[in-house]
Amino acid sequence: MKVASIVGVRPQFVKASVVSRELRKNNEEILIHTGQHYDYQMNKVFFEQLNIPEPDYHLDIGSGSHGYQTGEMLKKIEEVLIKEKPDLVLTYGDTNSTLAGALVASKLHIRTAHVESGLRSFDKSMPEEINRVVTDHCSDILFCPTQNAVENLKSEGITENVYLTGDVMVDSLLYNRKIAEQKSNILAELGLKSKGYIVATIHRASNTDNENNLKNIVDALSELNEIVIFPLHPRTEKFLKTYGLYDKLNSSVILTKPMGFFEFIMLMDHAKMVLTDSGGVQKEAYLLKVPCITLRENTEWVETVEDGWNVLVGTDKDEVVRIVKEFQPCLETHADRFGNGVASKDIAFIIEDLKV
Repeated sequence: MKVASIVGVRPQFVKASVVSRELRKNNEEILIHTGQHYDYQMNKVFFEQLNIPEPDYHLDIGSGSHGYQTGEMLKKIEEVLIKEKPDLVLTYGDTNSTLAGALVASKLHIRTAHVESGLRSFDKSMPEEINRVVTDHCSDILFCPTQNAVENLKSEGITENVYLTGDVMVDSLLYNRKIAEQKSNILAELGLKSKGYIVATIHRASNTDNENNLKNIVDALSELNEIVIFPLHPRTEKFLKTYGLYDKLNSSVILTKPMGFFEFIMLMDHAKMVLTDSGGVQKEAYLLKVPCITLRENTEWVETVEDGWNVLVGTDKDEVVRIVKEFQPCLETHADRFGNGVASKDIAFIIEDLKV
């Protein structure tokens, strides 16, 4: 069977690394990289660290508005799929790359499978929410990470070829955590002690492109009186400079470039807390049993909130500071909500068993 897997951003590289390893045991895989993330720290380092095969096609789309980026992807992905004639197109997550891959495949009448189906934040102001909903309704095979995701699809009338597989990020963390411990010296490089610092990540447009929200976050980080490691997404760095906030962070907030997977996993694993607006980081923090404060009003990973390991705070400065000082999750409420580390094997088995 020929499977065309479409990736474009760093979380998709991580997920594809474990699924591709299983798929390639019995199938031919064509890896299509849209180029949505393109610089070394957001792209190439992940392929190197995770031993992901070189893409068969690199579309070099780059950045741009949602319309421009998605439109370019539609054109170039279509060219590849017409040439390769795969039996199945496999998409991941909720990005423009996900949406474009699913749309092209459905228009060409190629069966489509979606890894991470059924997630919903119920906030249609988020581009990712639109991408999730449309991709799920275009897809023929839906791989859900949680029971909540299955129920979300059911409420939208999607019940056929829906599979509860667990989350492939569990597979990736189990596989790579020990390797990261051996290969990454990030704590020593930054002079950090385990559980002696906080990690912060900000990248969503609702925070980076909103001067008031970004200023509130900067003020909160500066008032914590904690060591905060702050890897900067390129968009975040751009707007910190645009709004004159770059120099407003006090000396306890350490700005770094985006990190490789091994470095970031080790950084999170040893952090006392994570502050983020990333869906993926919320889930990874939960899996690593690290308390998480989410700088959003909603989340697609509701399980992390239900179990008391994640708090939705938004961008209110005083509330962020208060929760950082008070938040103490209980280990007894932590559960295996995301599977047991065999999601990628189950996905490969289901694809082969369906004889797409």
